[in-house]
Amino acid sequence: MGSSTVATTTPYDAIVVGGGHNGLVSAAYLGKAGLRTVLLERRETVGGAAGTSELAPGARVPTLAHTVGRLRPSVVRDLDLKRHGLSLVGPDARVFAPGPDGDAVVLWGDVAKTAEGLRARSAADAGRYADFDRLVRSLSGFLGELAGQAPPDIASPGLGDALAGLRLGRTFRGLGRHDGRTITRVLPMAIADFVAESFESDAVQAAIAWRGIQYTAMGPWSAGTTAVLLADSAGNDGGAAGQTVYARGGPGALAAALELAAREAGVEIRTGAEVAAITSRDGRATGVALASGEELTARAVVAGIDPKRALTRLVDPVAVGPSLLWRAGNIRTPGTVAKVNLVLAGLPRFTAAGDETRLIRGRILIAPGIDAMERAHDAAKFGRPSDPPILETTIPSLADPSLVDGAAPGTHVMSVIVQAAPFALREGTWDDAREGFGDLVVRTLDAYAPGLAGLVTARQVLTPLDLERDYGLTGGHPMHGEHGLDQFYLWRPLLGHARYRLALEGLYLAGAGAHPGGGITGQNGQNAAREIVGDLRRRRR
Repeated sequence: MGSSTVATTTPYDAIVVGGGHNGLVSAAYLGKAGLRTVLLERRETVGGAAGTSELAPGARVPTLAHTVGRLRPSVVRDLDLKRHGLSLVGPDARVFAPGPDGDAVVLWGDVAKTAEGLRARSAADAGRYADFDRLVRSLSGFLGELAGQAPPDIASPGLGDALAGLRLGRTFRGLGRHDGRTITRVLPMAIADFVAESFESDAVQAAIAWRGIQYTAMGPWSAGTTAVLLADSAGNDGGAAGQTVYARGGPGALAAALELAAREAGVEIRTGAEVAAITSRDGRATGVALASGEELTARAVVAGIDPKRALTRLVDPVAVGPSLLWRAGNIRTPGTVAKVNLVLAGLPRFTAAGDETRLIRGRILIAPGIDAMERAHDAAKFGRPSDPPILETTIPSLADPSLVDGAAPGTHVMSVIVQAAPFALREGTWDDAREGFGDLVVRTLDAYAPGLAGLVTARQVLTPLDLERDYGLTGGHPMHGEHGLDQFYLWRPLLGHARYRLALEGLYLAGAGAHPGGGITGQNGQNAAREIVGDLRRRRR
C-alpha cells in the first residue's frame, strides 16, 4: 500500500499485531533487546485464548484454554514470570477417563502408579506402560529440540543453518539406533495404530490417543496424528499422560504476567486498537493502519495473528502477489472445537471416581474408545456436531479455589473443550444451534456424573463461529492452522515462509501458525523474536 495522507507517529522498531500469549512473549523479548516496540490488540484485554472471565458473580472460568502445562520453562525464566505473579499448580492425576461401564483409566504423573492402576484392567498394558512412556519422552525430546530452532533457509542456507543442523544431528544420534528408526517410522502414523502397538485395552488406547487429535480436524485413524501427540509432549514433562498444569487465577493470570513483563521491558501496549491493514512500499512492510485512521510505522511488523488472516486480509494483495495469495488462502483452518463453561452449585460426583476428588483434579476425558472418537470425527467431517461429543473437562476450582472466592460456598466452575464441532454446519447456523449444543454437552457429562445437569447455575457456549468472530481465529481453528504433516516444520505456514519471515521484507509471524505450532507454549513468540532481533541488528551495520 502506498503513502497515506494520515499523519504517522514517530517510527517504532517493531509493531506486534495481536495480543495473544505469543504476541506478548515476542513483544517482551523485543523490548528486552532494547527495541522500541508497540503491541496492538483489537480486543479490550490481552491474552487471546489465554483468558479468564467472570461467568457469574464471584465465579471466574478459563474462557478458552484451560491448562498451561506446555508453557516453555525458558519463557518463564527469561521473562521472570513468577516475579510478575505467575503461580502454577499441577495435580497428581493428569487424566481421569471414565468409561460407560463405570470403570475408569487414570493416568498419573507417576509412571509406576499409572502402570499399577492399569494392572486390574490388563496385566499386559501395565507391563508395557513404562516402556511406552519412555519412548514418548525420547521421541518428543527430539521434536522439542526441533521446536526451539527456526527451520532452515531452503533457498540459500547459511552458516547458522549448518550449525543448527549439526546440533539437530547430534540430538538425533542421541536417540540411539532403535528410537532413531522409530521416529522416522511413526511420525506419519495414525495415532490409533501407534497406541495399538503397545496396548490391548481400547479404553487405555483412547485415553492416550486423545492428544493426537485434540484441536485438529482429524480422527484417530488419520495419518500424521502420532506426530501431533509427540509434538504435544515436546518441551515439557508430559510423557504418555501429557501435562496438566493450571495457572492460579486461570489462564488470564499468565496473560497478566506476560503483560507486566512486556511493560517492564518498555513495550507500549494498546488495547481496543484494531489493525485494518499492514502497510508496505517497494516490497517491504512499513507499518500498520488502524481502523481509527491512525498509521504507525516501524522497521518490523510482527503478526501474532494467524497467517491466513494476515496475508489475505491485511496485506496489500498486489504486494503479496497472486501466487502467494492463492497459497495463503489454502492454508487449512478447519475448526472443529467448541468451548462450554459452567458454574456449578456443587461439586459433581463422577460414578467412576466415587468420593475420590483427587481423581478429578486433572483433565477429565469423555472418550469411551478409539471407535467413538472416529465416529465423532466422521460426524464433523460431514458438517454435523458429533452426538455424543468427545469432551476434555477440567474443574479448575478444585486446584485453585480463588476462581470462586466471591461465589456462594460450594460453588465450582467447569471448563469443557468439545471436539468434533465443525465450523461449517451442513444444516442451520451456530447462532441457532448454540443452546441445543450446550444442552448436548451437559447431557453427555450428566451420563458420567449423574445430577450434574441440576447443579448448573450459569453456562457459556462458545462455538467455532465465535472463535472466528470474537477471537480472530480464521475458520475457528484454535491453532491458527491444522496440525497436519503438510503444515509442519518447513511447511508451517507455507514452504519458503517457515522462518518467521512472511511475504514482505520486515514482515514476521509470531503466532501459532508458525513453527512449531499451536498450544500455550510461548515457543513461537520466543523463536520469532530471536530472528527479528538478529535481522534488525544486522541491518544497522
